[in-house]
Amino acid sequence: MSDEKNPLTLRSSEHGEAVTGNFWREVGGRPTFEKLVRTFYVGVAGDDILRPMYPEDDLEGAIQRLTGFLEQYWGGPGTYSEQRGHPRLRMRHQPFTINPAARDRWLMHMRAAVDSLNLPPLQDGMLWGYLERAAFAMVNTFED
Repeated sequence: MSDEKNPLTLRSSEHGEAVTGNFWREVGGRPTFEKLVRTFYVGVAGDDILRPMYPEDDLEGAIQRLTGFLEQYWGGPGTYSEQRGHPRLRMRHQPFTINPAARDRWLMHMRAAVDSLNLPPLQDGMLWGYLERAAFAMVNTFED
């Protein structure tokens, strides 16, 4: 083993700062995740497949829950688990019909929301990769 520093350095963009810290902090903390989720829900609000899955009188609650979950996942405060317990994403989504069409609509609105953040390529790819894997994991039926 050599005592030399590792020659590999991940950077936020071609000539950007080295990526060293917490993703949540790197991308701007709560304001960034609030923008992501609120932009996502603008798309959901007009979506004929996704909108019926959300209680009419609790869209703001859904916004706060998703914001809190994503913040916690990416290194922000652990408020989500303190208030709601373990995320148990598949269990919490089981009552809803999540087929490939619903997944694809979710991804369409989330892609627009991620794009609205104008993140550096590395952070964009990390965030999008997680969201895409999560969306595929939530599919619980292949029926309409």
